[in-house]
Amino acid sequence: MSLDYRQAWFLMSAPEPEQLPPDFGAEVAFAGRSNAGKSSALNAITDQKALARVSKTPGRTQQINVFPIGESEIVDRHESNSNPALRLIDLPGYGYAKAPAAMRAHWQEALPRYLESRKTLRGMVLIMDTRHPMGPLDTQMLNWCAAAKLPVHILLSKADKLSRGAAGNTLQSVRPNAAKICPGASAQLFSSTTRAGVAEARLQLDHWLLPA
Repeated sequence: MSLDYRQAWFLMSAPEPEQLPPDFGAEVAFAGRSNAGKSSALNAITDQKALARVSKTPGRTQQINVFPIGESEIVDRHESNSNPALRLIDLPGYGYAKAPAAMRAHWQEALPRYLESRKTLRGMVLIMDTRHPMGPLDTQMLNWCAAAKLPVHILLSKADKLSRGAAGNTLQSVRPNAAKICPGASAQLFSSTTRAGVAEARLQLDHWLLPA
């Protein structure tokens, strides 16, 4: 059994973790640097062109965006009390230098709080640019996930920008280094342009979201 990620749709943006839908069902969060290709990865996985906003200006995602999958648990998309059972969560991109200092400070406090307190959170998809992986902020996110005992799967995005050999070498380097920080962390190559790795990413989401 596999979920149809093409059925994902935008429900709401939440400025605070406490304003997310009720903590019921299962959800997977997506995080990454502002220019790592997080929105493009979400759009590729859901086979939609504009589910997540893609912009040439980094840092556009400044709130937590909620994308339910399917409508089986939904009475009305416009009712605030609707409670989608399965969700993809798009977290604010981090590392955008031009974001206001107060906003950066807010998410520095709010993101680990979300990771540690959200009972329905099953895993984290962490997007890193294959050409620039494991930066200080990526390491910080891995540490937060480790503290929350949250499983992590890394998408090494924009893999098409490197030769096959260079991309493979990066993957072989990232896997053990990430696992040292967050035990059990896995990684794969991914390209939203060529759609390489989309099927593998969906399998990981199925593993987290679907009952055993």
